[in-house]
Amino acid sequence: MEDFVTFTVGGQLFGIPILKVQDILNLEEIASIPLAPPKVKGAINLRGRIVTVVSVRVCLGIGERDEGADGDDVTDMGVTIEQDGDLYALLVDSIGDIISVSSECYEGTPGTLDPLWREFTLGVYLLDERLMVVLDVERLLDIESQ
Repeated sequence: MEDFVTFTVGGQLFGIPILKVQDILNLEEIASIPLAPPKVKGAINLRGRIVTVVSVRVCLGIGERDEGADGDDVTDMGVTIEQDGDLYALLVDSIGDIISVSSECYEGTPGTLDPLWREFTLGVYLLDERLMVVLDVERLLDIESQ
């Protein structure tokens, strides 16, 4: 069994191994960073540490998120990851559950998956009625790669 933190982006379920996740955040004030790559939405201060906010939507080529149904602003959620001594918050649409899945449900990255998505995917898990895409966090956070 493997444990994953799940979240959705553009209606698709994604997972990250739980051991890679530092924190789950409600991102309220993101300060912009001039001349940053498009996938870097800005930075936040988390308990005195600067956290770079990376948009999973931009990384995966998913369009911008619409405002809430009644015109309210949507709440930005973040999954905090530490990589190479730096903190990053993956900007996602919504946070799901922590789930344990059997390795029997695992399949490699399907050839039919969008080529951009394949670049950032470790594989997929076939759940009851959904497909969970497991993100390769190291590749996703490689700022120079895009």
